[in-house]
Amino acid sequence: KITENAKKSLASLKRQNPQLEPTLAIIQVNYLPLVILSIFFRQVGLRVIHICLPEGSSKDEIVGEILRLNEDPDVQGLALDLPESLYSSKVFNAVKPEKDVDGLSSVNLGHLVRGDVYDCLVPPTVCAVMELLENLGGKTVLLVGAGGAVGAALQSMLQREGAAIISCPWKAPQLQNELRHADVVVFGSMKPDAVPVSWIKPGTTIISCSRDLLSEKCNYGQQNNSAAENAVGSLAIAMRMQNMVKTMERWIQSRQCRKWNLHSLKLQPLSPVPSDIEISRAQSPKAVDVLAKEIGLLTDEIEIYGQTKAKVRLSLLERLKDQPDGKYVLVAGITPTPLGEGKSTVTVGLVQALTAHLKINSFACLRQPSQGPTFGVKGGAAGGGYAQVIPMEEFNLHLTGDIHAITAANNLLAAAIDARILHENTQSDKSLYNRLVPVVNGMRGFSPIQLARLRKLGINKTDPETLTEEEISKFARLDIDPSTITWQRVVDTNDRFLRKITIGQANTEKGFVRQAQFDIAVASEIMAILALTTSLQDMKERLGKMVVANDKKGEPVTAEDLGVTGALAVLMKDAIKPTLMQTLEGTPVFVHAGPFANIAHGNSSVLADKIALKLVGEKGFVVTEAGFGADIGMEKFFNIKCRASGLFPSVVVLVATVRALKMHGGGPNVTAGAPLKKEYTEENLQLVADGCCNLQKQIQIAQLFGVPVVVALNVFKTDSPAEVDLVCKIAKQSGAFDAVPCHHWSAGGRGAVKLAQAVEKAANQKNSFKYLYSLELPIVEKIRIIAQKVYGAQDIELSPVAQSQVDRYTRQGFGNLPICMAKTHLSLSHQPERKGVPTGFILPISDVRASIGAGFIYPLVGTMSTMPGLPTRPCFYDIDLDPITEQVKGLF
Repeated sequence: KITENAKKSLASLKRQNPQLEPTLAIIQVNYLPLVILSIFFRQVGLRVIHICLPEGSSKDEIVGEILRLNEDPDVQGLALDLPESLYSSKVFNAVKPEKDVDGLSSVNLGHLVRGDVYDCLVPPTVCAVMELLENLGGKTVLLVGAGGAVGAALQSMLQREGAAIISCPWKAPQLQNELRHADVVVFGSMKPDAVPVSWIKPGTTIISCSRDLLSEKCNYGQQNNSAAENAVGSLAIAMRMQNMVKTMERWIQSRQCRKWNLHSLKLQPLSPVPSDIEISRAQSPKAVDVLAKEIGLLTDEIEIYGQTKAKVRLSLLERLKDQPDGKYVLVAGITPTPLGEGKSTVTVGLVQALTAHLKINSFACLRQPSQGPTFGVKGGAAGGGYAQVIPMEEFNLHLTGDIHAITAANNLLAAAIDARILHENTQSDKSLYNRLVPVVNGMRGFSPIQLARLRKLGINKTDPETLTEEEISKFARLDIDPSTITWQRVVDTNDRFLRKITIGQANTEKGFVRQAQFDIAVASEIMAILALTTSLQDMKERLGKMVVANDKKGEPVTAEDLGVTGALAVLMKDAIKPTLMQTLEGTPVFVHAGPFANIAHGNSSVLADKIALKLVGEKGFVVTEAGFGADIGMEKFFNIKCRASGLFPSVVVLVATVRALKMHGGGPNVTAGAPLKKEYTEENLQLVADGCCNLQKQIQIAQLFGVPVVVALNVFKTDSPAEVDLVCKIAKQSGAFDAVPCHHWSAGGRGAVKLAQAVEKAANQKNSFKYLYSLELPIVEKIRIIAQKVYGAQDIELSPVAQSQVDRYTRQGFGNLPICMAKTHLSLSHQPERKGVPTGFILPISDVRASIGAGFIYPLVGTMSTMPGLPTRPCFYDIDLDPITEQVKGLF
């Protein structure tokens, strides 16, 4: 009956979870494989893995095998079938409590002894004994030779049934007397021959059990007890099945989203607010594995980097694929000053408020900062004040090496391009072919990527010896036109002298000299791909589609043509996993990808958002940030990122500052590094009112997409109450769902609670999200729609070069891609000095380029620098390392 119930329960669990394969691992020492039991287990619906260790295996070797199975995500239950001498607390406690189907670990026994029956599994042998015994109230039960974990569990269960328990070892002097008075005798291990049966009074119920259950070894007790012995053994096997069902139910439940039991870190804000690094260092972050467990991540789903960072594996998406997504919130901003208006700080403050103060599951998803601005002029991107990601120095420096992986992949492709041109220029078709498809161990064969190239060329052959001379030439020669190469080398450092370089000057390059350039690493198309990809397979396909040049016939040449796609994917295989960190208040953050916000879309990764939306659950929130102002970052988020992900936002949080609004109202220029003029430090309601035109325009841009807007006014200490009230009033009158002053920089999450409440209410409003344009429209028409509806331009004007490129991309079949405008972030127009809401201007398109792997066309409005330069006094003057403590100094 018990076995049949277990079988039905497992079948029901499988129906509800079709991908589920319940698996029990059994570790044995010097036992033959249990073929009969394996068949029985399979009939019940279990997959069984037998680990048969050789005779003489030590406890350490057994523990090693246990630890390996603990980390195997395909094993849900773990049982031990070992000789008596190998059982010990060390062995029992090596088994993860959640996989301990025999219930012998200290954690399980502790729950059992305390009476927490719902939190524990009773050992199968004990279950079998209890099943055989009835009406124990008032009876005396003698446990003989029943020590250790099983003995403790037996005593606990028997006491719960009201029995009087006496425990006695085999060689105790009082054993004969105790046997004569017992109503029930339970033998816990093999009975020595020296103990005669005559010591047991007639009518006594005798139960004999040992740990050799699965092997069916009935080598204890007398012959007339064999039925009871077999009954215990058979029942214990059935009870193990029952425990396995409970283990599976808990395993499934652990993979379902729930309200987090998250321990928030306390803040004690100081006034005046210390530097960012002082605040970060004053807080002790949680160990990242603790944070991971709090938010529902499993041990096998994280790869830990040090104590405070971990990569999260994409397998989580498969586990939680049926889990409803949470609410999706985008943080954008008005047109900023060169100082930035605090979008990252608002993002962090908002999730601290949601999770730590309102107890709502929430995640922040941020971009990884480049070391270019970190050592240049801008500084880091971890937020600021009491709303930042910690440890901030790890966040801003290297992190888990994703940007280095992108640099390596990008430069491998750049090297492949020039090397291929050189070899084609210096070899005949036959020589090229013989080197591309060499004879190895007497055999010649195409690699998989070469077979793909043959199919692309329409050559349906797999034997290298059967190609004609014409086919060999088509296969071996890419005929790259050097003047059309668009793929540049990258480095993650602001180095202005790499903006234009000459390569190939060594004699070994045989006179192949050309002009090239370096971009900063985050401007690489591979970074844009990382941010937009949805899986490892999708990333590999996108990498292969990257167009690096045209051939001499004007056809695109891709990374796939160069045969480098697989190698690029290998270099990027770890970078595709988001990095888990935490805020100052111990709430979770994903840091992943950091594409340039002008020539790319400037948003963190689709994968981080997707994973976070599953982890927070249906009532939770994921808050992500768009680069620059709403006219650039938000527009690209909606038209590019949302198309790639299929995700739609619930709310837009629009960040504004009194400082930026005064600038748009006619205030003097704001320059990084220079003191603010008095207009920005003294009350001036007229400047604020005049500058609110930019805020109104950005609200209107968000409304073009049908998403409710909450304005977050990032309050500085120089802002007067009257200025703050005026901005909030105008924002609401202009169509914002709400407008809230925020003090997270100085107070942490507590200073953003009102913003969090407003976002929660706005997320419940009707959402009529829509894209700005159809992909089917011509490239020029899509550019015009963005220019007129978002920027407020009268029209656009394409240069001859830009028009030529549009015609080329359309002819090559790339006309149906979304548009990623590259323009200044300091004005709604193309002219940085024009503040407020410029009108009547013609938007000039100087060039049009394509990121085919990432999946967008990017028109250039004016000149775009993809390699920043260092200022006269870079940030690195202040950065230092204490050689004793190894602490970083001077980082913001």
